[in-house]
Amino acid sequence: MPTMPRLAPLAAAFLFAAAPASAQTAAPAPIVAPRDVAPVLPGTPAATPAAPARPADDQPVTFTAAEVEYDQNRALVVARGRVEAWQGGRVLRADEFTYDRNTGVATARGNVQLIEADGQVLFAESVVLENQFRDGVLDGLRALLAQNGRLAAAGARRTGGNVFDLSRVVYSACSPCENDPLAPPVWQLRARTATLDQAARQARYRDAVVEFGGVPLFWTPYLQHPAGDAPRQSGFLSPTFGITDFLGAFVETPYYWAIDQSQELVLRPQFATRAAPNLGLEYRRRFNAGEIEAEGSLGYLDGDDNTSRGFAGHIFSRGRFSIDETWRTGFDFNRATSEDYLRIYRYGARRLLTSTAFVEGFWGADSYARFDSQIFQGLRDTDDNSRIPVVLPNLYFDWRAPRDSLGGTFTFDTWNFATFRDRGTDTQRAAVRLGYSLPMSDRAGGLWTLRAQSDLAGYGYSDLGLAPNFSTASNDGSIGTANIRAALDWRMPFIRSAGEYGHQIVEPRLQVVAGPVTGAQAGVPNEDSIDYEFTDANLFNLNRFGGRDRQEGGTRIDYALRGAWYFPNGGLLEGLAGASYRMQRDGGPFYEGSGLENRASDYVARARVMPVPWLEFMGRGRFAQDDADLRFLDLSSTLYLETGTSLTAGYLYTPAVPYLNPVRNRDEVAFGVTQRVGFWRFSAFGRYDINENRAVAVSASAGYEDECFLLEARFLRRFAEDPATQDLYPASTILMFRIGLKTVGDIGFRAI
Repeated sequence: MPTMPRLAPLAAAFLFAAAPASAQTAAPAPIVAPRDVAPVLPGTPAATPAAPARPADDQPVTFTAAEVEYDQNRALVVARGRVEAWQGGRVLRADEFTYDRNTGVATARGNVQLIEADGQVLFAESVVLENQFRDGVLDGLRALLAQNGRLAAAGARRTGGNVFDLSRVVYSACSPCENDPLAPPVWQLRARTATLDQAARQARYRDAVVEFGGVPLFWTPYLQHPAGDAPRQSGFLSPTFGITDFLGAFVETPYYWAIDQSQELVLRPQFATRAAPNLGLEYRRRFNAGEIEAEGSLGYLDGDDNTSRGFAGHIFSRGRFSIDETWRTGFDFNRATSEDYLRIYRYGARRLLTSTAFVEGFWGADSYARFDSQIFQGLRDTDDNSRIPVVLPNLYFDWRAPRDSLGGTFTFDTWNFATFRDRGTDTQRAAVRLGYSLPMSDRAGGLWTLRAQSDLAGYGYSDLGLAPNFSTASNDGSIGTANIRAALDWRMPFIRSAGEYGHQIVEPRLQVVAGPVTGAQAGVPNEDSIDYEFTDANLFNLNRFGGRDRQEGGTRIDYALRGAWYFPNGGLLEGLAGASYRMQRDGGPFYEGSGLENRASDYVARARVMPVPWLEFMGRGRFAQDDADLRFLDLSSTLYLETGTSLTAGYLYTPAVPYLNPVRNRDEVAFGVTQRVGFWRFSAFGRYDINENRAVAVSASAGYEDECFLLEARFLRRFAEDPATQDLYPASTILMFRIGLKTVGDIGFRAI
């Protein structure tokens, strides 16, 4: 009987070329000590060698161990003690390892670990491997998969290096309980048999039961889900069930199609008992220099519930593309049949849709250019789309010069556009603005700023009096406007130390603005200066309109007083009050109730109270000059606690303005609360209209989320009414439930 030489006590590292099956009777090759693998001392972790140039299937078996026996006649190697063997990208660890060079069969026993090239780890009591570790049988399999996936099976057979056939399988993505590792996880899948296809990245179960806390709650004859680290691949997504007043009972069964590595499509067919089928689509594609995203649908409304009858649909899309390092281009194309359609089929409630195509360029922080066109669509029956403009083209460019020798900065910009309406004013405008700003300071600590601004604009128009721009003229023609404004702004911050209580600032501010009187400008089209709100934020603007079609003129004085106390703990107290006084009596282009129609403007104020960083009160207001009557008020408060509690509350009062329909005051209160307790979160929100004496909207949600499980419930009710019918808008109430098993899928239920 031949003897087997033993190498001990030093560890050894050996390299064995895998012999083909036909070479079993050939004379065994002698042991070849590898030149590229150094001996590893006992207890030292073995490093996986760099991948050789040869193909993976032809790579040798390399291993380290504390003790090795080798029978040259039988070409049999037995290694014991901290055995680590690898071939290609696979690593095998065990207490004992036997390798037959003639057959290429490897057997491992005791604390077996098989580490795959992708990082997944398999544990077993014993393993028999062949075909370059690709195929084999494993007893007592346990596996750590990607994304925290954990799998156990009584036995497994691997074929082709990628497919595992498993028996008596348990799978979960939940981590064991720290206090009781043997306790059942939050959820787990049990199946009689299963197949884990590592090439397709799919796990398939047969005769499967879903258990929650060890209690079986759901059985299915077949279940399939992507493996934990699965890339994009085609297949059905988790369905959504629900019931609504408009659809009845419905089910949505989305299908995901991975077209190729750069594009994908999601089909969302929806079937309902009270409505025709609806098909939703989502498409995405990425390019080397950009991307496209599109969402659309096609359905049919039967005309019930105050909706129009006929085919309906929508499309929301966007694209962004980089031309070079300076220029990029893009588009947004959004259209829909109606707001009711979007609400009924759960595509989001939108009042107005905007479509645009643009090209824009960036030159550092000093220059910017944009060329675009815009189309708008109102979705409600009360919207007259014939009066909504099409903007084509819209051209904008601005440039800021470097600081001059005095420290000042010149700016230049031009904004030109043309608008077209089926009914109403068509406007073409070319406008240029020049600006200059020079900051200075004096020896007393005062901060001075000299500012100047010049506007030139030329207009061509038709049917001016028919547009919703509050002009009085009704003609076709052209007009040119010019305005220049200069201002001297002075601030004097007085700073005082409060010792251990922080520091305080008192800062008076005064600004004198001068320029020619512009008048009401009724003969000038107004496309960009209709919406306006006078607050502390624009008190010191040279032109307090947001656009350029209305120019503020004359001479005025702006004044304000600001005070602040900064606490060492990060809190503060801050307040500001100010107003404006105009020298001429002409109210100019300001409408009645704007706060600037009189020589003495309304008072504007801001207050911020934050005694500690986790508690804040904020308020902005506008009050009449003569009797301090309330004209505008916006209050909000926020509370954050370390316990995970967040409270918000607010109040909003805005007066009626002529450019909104219906013309009425807005007087509302709002509140919100969120709470986190461990993995649980709760929230509630509500708005109430004091004038209408009814709620505007209420919502509540509760959810649980940990590393493997998601449970969520949401409720939303809106009380907005359709002005034409005085009925609530469709889909005004939503109730949704969602359950998610991470790495497996989720399922949702929605009621409206």
